[in-house]
Amino acid sequence: MDSIENALAGLKSESFTSEEIFAEIQQETAGGETVHLDYPTDLLVLGQGEQLYAAEEEVFTEAEQVANQEQTNRIETEISIEINNVVGSFSVRCHLNLRHIAMEGTNVEYRRENAMVTMKIRRPYTTASMWSSGKLTVTGATSEPDSRIAARRFSRKLQRLGYKVRLANFRVVNVLATCRMPFAIRIAQFSQAHRANASYEPELHPGVTYKIKEIKAVLKIFSTGSITVTAPSVSNVEMAIHQIFPLVVEHQMEKLKVKDKFELNVHKHNIVAGRKRKHRGGALPRQLKKSRTNEGTSLSECDTDSDCDSGDSFDSNESAD
Repeated sequence: MDSIENALAGLKSESFTSEEIFAEIQQETAGGETVHLDYPTDLLVLGQGEQLYAAEEEVFTEAEQVANQEQTNRIETEISIEINNVVGSFSVRCHLNLRHIAMEGTNVEYRRENAMVTMKIRRPYTTASMWSSGKLTVTGATSEPDSRIAARRFSRKLQRLGYKVRLANFRVVNVLATCRMPFAIRIAQFSQAHRANASYEPELHPGVTYKIKEIKAVLKIFSTGSITVTAPSVSNVEMAIHQIFPLVVEHQMEKLKVKDKFELNVHKHNIVAGRKRKHRGGALPRQLKKSRTNEGTSLSECDTDSDCDSGDSFDSNESAD
């Protein structure tokens, strides 16, 4: 700080441009410390002090933008997309005898009401649905290459059963993926801010349904930060996550810590337990009700069984006399 003030004091008596003065200040603040300067009056009169102030504000604004960009990149690196299911479709270009496949094949199930046969393999762990027309669909794969490998292995199994199989027209028709944001989301505010593409009906579904028509993707956004994506391909899933991330960041909120969750659950438990105790108490006995409504103490004296018994015996003796 002293060196900067000395530099300004020396520059005050000399004629320098604002760029040279700003360069001198940058050399003095190379350590990265934040300095607020009081510019000389003669520089302000000449209008150069305002230029210096604007240049200083521009440097600080750029630093804030860099910090925000680094934070955004750090959050994006924490997001991992998990592919849960890849659905593929292909044709074998021959007629399939479903009854013959059910009798001779292995790991098969014949569903006569649906006119289809399901076959399973372990590597990769997938299931194929077969129709007599020769069309097959493969489900359960976790990537597009695994889905193609499964299609080839199902075709090989059919070929071993005596069918002239030619695998053709393979394509991925649907991909289901999930990802979890490192923060919670205010889904009510999010749905109101994006009414054109988002729909939120808490009575029917706990999440917001957001549709991206350009890439044919449907996203289910939950308040916990979990997002489920359905799209025609893996690349479309990645594009959908990149498009939805800057939108949900604007409505983020901090997640509850474990301690806060425990305290919240204990509070709810105490409320429910208090209601149960109040309910178990039930109505007051009829005698106590009367004793509280009447000012006399005749009924309140018979609070115990012994008093009531003695009272009954006294009445019986009196009637006998």
